[in-house]
Amino acid sequence: MTSFQSTLGDEPGIAEELAESQQSISIAEFFEKNKHMLGFDSGARGLVTAVKEAVDNALDAAEEAGILPDIYVEIQEAGDYYRLIVEDNGPGLTKDSLPKVFGKLLYGSRFHAREQSRGQQGIGISAAVLYSQLTSGKPAKITSRTQGSSEAQYFELIVDTDANEPEISVEETTTWDRPHGTRIELEMEANMRARGQLHDYIKHTAVVNPHARLELREPQEHFKFERATDQLPEETEEIRPHPHGVELGTVMKMLAATDSQTVSGFVQEEFTRVGKKTADSIIDAFRDRHYGREMRWRTPRGLDDIDIKGVASNATANKSVAATGAFSDKIASKVANRDRIAHHQLLEIVSESAQECEQEHDETFGDTVQENVAEAIWLEVIDASEGDDVDAATGADGDSRLVADLYELADDATSTRKDDETIHAFADRLAGKFEALEDDRHRLTRATLREFVDRAADLTEEYDEVSFGETARENVVEAVWDVMATVPDDPPLVRELNGDRDATSNLVDAMRATDIMAPPTRCLSPISEELITAGLEKEFDADFYASATRDAGVSGGDPFIVEAGIAYGGELPAEGTAEVMRFANRVPLVYQRGACATTDVVKTIGWRNYGLNQPGGSGLPNGPVVIMIHVASTNVPFTSESKDAIANVPEIEDEIELAIREAARELKSYLNKRRSMQKRRKKQNVLGKILPEMATKVAEVTGREEPDIDDAIARIMNNVLVERHTKANGDGQAISVVVENNSSTNESLEITDIVSAEPTNLSDGATVVEMDGEWFVKWEPEVGSDDEATLEYEVPDDATFDLDVKGVESEKLTVKQ
Repeated sequence: MTSFQSTLGDEPGIAEELAESQQSISIAEFFEKNKHMLGFDSGARGLVTAVKEAVDNALDAAEEAGILPDIYVEIQEAGDYYRLIVEDNGPGLTKDSLPKVFGKLLYGSRFHAREQSRGQQGIGISAAVLYSQLTSGKPAKITSRTQGSSEAQYFELIVDTDANEPEISVEETTTWDRPHGTRIELEMEANMRARGQLHDYIKHTAVVNPHARLELREPQEHFKFERATDQLPEETEEIRPHPHGVELGTVMKMLAATDSQTVSGFVQEEFTRVGKKTADSIIDAFRDRHYGREMRWRTPRGLDDIDIKGVASNATANKSVAATGAFSDKIASKVANRDRIAHHQLLEIVSESAQECEQEHDETFGDTVQENVAEAIWLEVIDASEGDDVDAATGADGDSRLVADLYELADDATSTRKDDETIHAFADRLAGKFEALEDDRHRLTRATLREFVDRAADLTEEYDEVSFGETARENVVEAVWDVMATVPDDPPLVRELNGDRDATSNLVDAMRATDIMAPPTRCLSPISEELITAGLEKEFDADFYASATRDAGVSGGDPFIVEAGIAYGGELPAEGTAEVMRFANRVPLVYQRGACATTDVVKTIGWRNYGLNQPGGSGLPNGPVVIMIHVASTNVPFTSESKDAIANVPEIEDEIELAIREAARELKSYLNKRRSMQKRRKKQNVLGKILPEMATKVAEVTGREEPDIDDAIARIMNNVLVERHTKANGDGQAISVVVENNSSTNESLEITDIVSAEPTNLSDGATVVEMDGEWFVKWEPEVGSDDEATLEYEVPDDATFDLDVKGVESEKLTVKQ
């Protein structure tokens, strides 16, 4: 203990004095002193973060209004500072909301909305305003015009950090050439050392937002990224939480706030993908955890077994002989139809039989009679002996029915290396635990069952000196639990669950254990495989593109979708490691690549299996490849408020890996095919050199004309041969284009013969299009293996031709004009 601590109690009023020095602060004041947490830790990064927050807001605003985004970003040198200007064509902001959007942290937060959006916390753009005023002392200048307004609103404001409220210095109307949209101008202490990251952010934003037009003008360079599609992302809808992954504390809070009276109503009203059938399954799983299951024992069978009818008759008092006999017969028949029976199931059989007899014999079998009969039969079921003879299986005589039943279950569940005596001793001890229960219904939870099995196994190891390991114990628990029956007890009402942590925990476990459909994706706006490919093609000149969009998953009760794309070859840099592009809700993640789950997953994949070079077998692959990962979620789990990296959440990491592998399999097929084509081309080139020399030699030796080798090469290489034949036909020419398929598969071709004169008498299936004095004869035959097809037409004598063939790789095609 320090000397100060030892004298604290001696000074009167010290606690009061310390209490007076404690005070709360606003969120704005907190981030004023901790701006690095929002990504404003340096002038270089601060500028990139400000651009990012402004552009993200602009994209969200335009998309929500159904407007194709048109965003202009300009960075100017302004003395000791940099001036950032961002304009958009969004719906604009009203006079009342504009100051709060830009001057109040956490205003307009979508934090609780289970709907995909770029912004979630309501901090980003107001944090940029705060950073601007801290470093330059100048207010933000904002102009906004709503659609249909004749004038725009102009504000100059800063953030009052003490109150977390906008402090407006200028408020007026003005003219603006945009019909609607918003413009923000910030001056800040910054530099252009992060120019590369800035350019990457804009370029990557264009990749995953192919519907947006982006323009960046900075002191040294000017970029324009035109939109690749007029298709806006699908509009999202807010959804309720999904039962999988929702936390205990959240459910307790929901129970306190719900208007539902029953658990069934609660799970159907407060969660998505839960209908009546799913709610019943959740409640059954809850019953298993909250009440436990009841053991179903083997029913009595055989001549030497229990006389169920006699037991029922003896327990039935004050009823006619006929009614008693019918009652007993019905019970015995229904019990005999079951292989196993639990206590509550026996009660149901007795009650059902009583109702039937009441209708048939006009005699009432009340609750007391039913309870007496059920109790008498149940005691026989659980207490009866197997008989006086020695049991052939266990070597024991007079085993109780419980021991024999548990022996059978344990014997099937454990290894054959355990002898019958060991299994019998274990079953006898486990049966003793059931018999010791005060409740003879033999109702227990899985945890209690595990305790019973462990105790019986421990005693077996102690007294019989045999091993009863963890696997054997778990197998026995599983076997016994599987034959136990879920009880029909009504679950507690919501008001009874409210505040009961243990019961609520059982409900959460039940929801997680129930098979429930994946959450609906209407709350998410994935890019889609088609647009991922379009975005990659727009910004990267590559030879190959692949994309994959996974089905929705759930993490922490929030749905998410992972998408991946790969571009390979072409003009991509052949040296160095792959370029990894990370996105969350269509927003590029520029910083903290090494701290991001996406990067971790990319590094763990064995890229050699997919045809890429990966030194050491781990880490980023080498070569001309771009790997893109997009995580769309109603609540992206970022590692910090700066939203630069995705946290290592197992469910999301698994989906990232599956999405990447799905796209990578297409890359592997492409590379394998390319290598095969390279070998084929090399072989064909060799033949192309050898065969002409052989043809020349043959002609010299035989004294005949040199043979035509084109057909021979096509047949040797199993190529598709397309050959034009010309034959004089009066004043014109008869043209035949013959397709000979020497490959082992059917081939679909697109053949265009460009003719300088109008063709006539075309074969069926061919069409002609005239363009700029040329005629395009188009033909799309499908030719089977070892088959051929012919296109015929006629043209004048002086016509010229140019044959173009598509649909078959050049390495597998021989064209002879």
